[in-house]
Amino acid sequence: MPAIDLARLKKQTARLADLFDQPAVFIPALQEILDLYVNHSLRTRKSVAPSSVLPTYRTPTEILQRIESELSPLASQNANQALELADELWDTGYLETRLLAAFLLGHISPEEDRLLARLTAWTQKVRDPNVRTSLLTNSLARLRKETPDQFLILVTEWLYPYRQQFWSNGLQALLPLIKAQDFENLPSIFDIIDPIIEAAPTFLQGDIENIIRALYKASPTETTYFIKNILERKKNPKTSLLIRRILPTLPTDLQISLQEGLKAN
Repeated sequence: MPAIDLARLKKQTARLADLFDQPAVFIPALQEILDLYVNHSLRTRKSVAPSSVLPTYRTPTEILQRIESELSPLASQNANQALELADELWDTGYLETRLLAAFLLGHISPEEDRLLARLTAWTQKVRDPNVRTSLLTNSLARLRKETPDQFLILVTEWLYPYRQQFWSNGLQALLPLIKAQDFENLPSIFDIIDPIIEAAPTFLQGDIENIIRALYKASPTETTYFIKNILERKKNPKTSLLIRRILPTLPTDLQISLQEGLKAN
């Protein structure tokens, strides 16, 4: 891989910006840049990134960040062009191109009707953990910030009782909202995730642990009361078992508060 010449990279990414409205030309130009900065000593023809199921150019982070910096204002101002380019990037099928596609969705106005259709379709069939995380965080950025009510409606649909295959997506998508310093509507989150925690599916143990930790950091008192209330209902014995399993990973004060309820169960 050649050393990164910042002046040259700036010209290369500026050219990509000029091709923003020409996906058929943009994709080859992008691939030329990605291929230029490949570390060939780490890449075979079908090389994949660690934990990735997609082929990858093993592009250095600073390259992608520079490309994103050039494209973000264009995506914010040109929803139609951004969606067309995102579709082409997604269909190209590389880790880097799909990450860029997910990035573009996060800069499109929530008022664009086709945005939710893309998000729903892509999150249903995504297999790569890196791209999945980006779709559930970066792609939802403007929707989460500018129209939180609409965002919660989308997450509620993912957490519908008969759609267990989407529950993990819904829980992961909530994390950035819970962690946002200006978000104060925690009761709405408790209402949404209550039936999921009570159902206590084993395959969601990691997601439930992450969301409880995030909620506790945002509001220790409310979160402690929320979990205790679920345990006191005793509707599902598996709920207590799940909380016992994740208890050692929870904040110490929360562990102590929950132990009494767990003993009673």
